[in-house]
Amino acid sequence: MSRLFIAVQYLLPHQAFSRLVAWFMARRLYKNLLIRFFIRRYGVDLSEAEYTEVQDYPDFNAFFTRRLKTGARPLPDDRQVIVSPVDGAISQLGAIEQDQIFQAKGHQYSSQALLAATTEQAARYDHGQFATIYLAPRDYHRIHMPLSGTLRSMRYVPGRLFSVNPATAAAVPGLFARNERLVCEFDTELGSMAVILVGAMIVAGIETVWSGPVCPGPAAGKQFEKQYASGNDSVKLERGEELGLFKTGSTVILLFERGQLQFDSRWQAETSIRMGQPLAQRLADRHPQQLGPEQA
Repeated sequence: MSRLFIAVQYLLPHQAFSRLVAWFMARRLYKNLLIRFFIRRYGVDLSEAEYTEVQDYPDFNAFFTRRLKTGARPLPDDRQVIVSPVDGAISQLGAIEQDQIFQAKGHQYSSQALLAATTEQAARYDHGQFATIYLAPRDYHRIHMPLSGTLRSMRYVPGRLFSVNPATAAAVPGLFARNERLVCEFDTELGSMAVILVGAMIVAGIETVWSGPVCPGPAAGKQFEKQYASGNDSVKLERGEELGLFKTGSTVILLFERGQLQFDSRWQAETSIRMGQPLAQRLADRHPQQLGPEQA
C-alpha cells in the first residue's frame, strides 16, 4: 500500500490538489462534522487548546491552527537550553557531515540544496547539527523559536508537495530539498540558526508572524529572498515565542553551526517531542549531567 501511495504522489498535480483542499478547509459548510471526524480519526487532544469546543472554531483552518492555552507549555528555567519548536516526532537528528544531511536509510541531501543558497551561505552549517521534526495531523501546528534570535533573511523556495510522513521520507530521494519550503535564518548567540518550514501534500499554507501568509502567495512558484536589517526595525523573537504556522501538517528542520550544542540523549529517531521540551544544551555552558526529568 505504501508503494502505491508513493507512486500516486509522483503523478498527482501537487499544487492544484493542495490549493483545492485549502479552499475547502476555509469553508464553513459542514465544518463541525469535519472537525469532529478529524478529532476521532487522528485522536486530537483539545485539552490544552485555547478553545476546547468544536463550535468555537469558525472553520477547519481555525481549528487546525488552534492556539494553546496561556501557560500550557512552560519553558525550562535554564536559559541555556534550546527547546523544541513544535509538537511532533523526531524524524532524524545529528551531525551535518560536511554538507550532507541524513534523511533516511539510503537517502541524504545537501544543506545547500535544502537552503537553496550559495556555497558560502550553506558552509555556515558544515559539520554543524540538524534536527528534523515531523508534525502529524493530530499535532499542534504553530512553530516557536528554539532560542532567541534576530531574523536575518527569509527565502521562499518553490517545489513539489510530496507527503513528508516516514514512509515517503524513506522512499523519495532528497524529499525535503524537493518540496516547497520557507527558509528563515536567524542571528543568535550560537551563530546562525536556520529554521526551515517544509510544505507537504495538502498543506494549505505557511505563515510567519512578521510577514503573514507566504505560500501560497502572489510569488508562489518563484523563488524570492528578503533580507532583514538590524536596528529598530529588526524582527527579534525570544525563545518560545511564536514564529509561524502550518495549515495542515508538515516538517520543521533546524540547522545549527558547528560546535555550538549537543542534543539531549533521550531524543532518537521516531521519538515524540513537544514544543518547549529541552531539545539540546549549549556546549559552552553544558552541565555535566544529562538534562534532568524536571525539564521534560
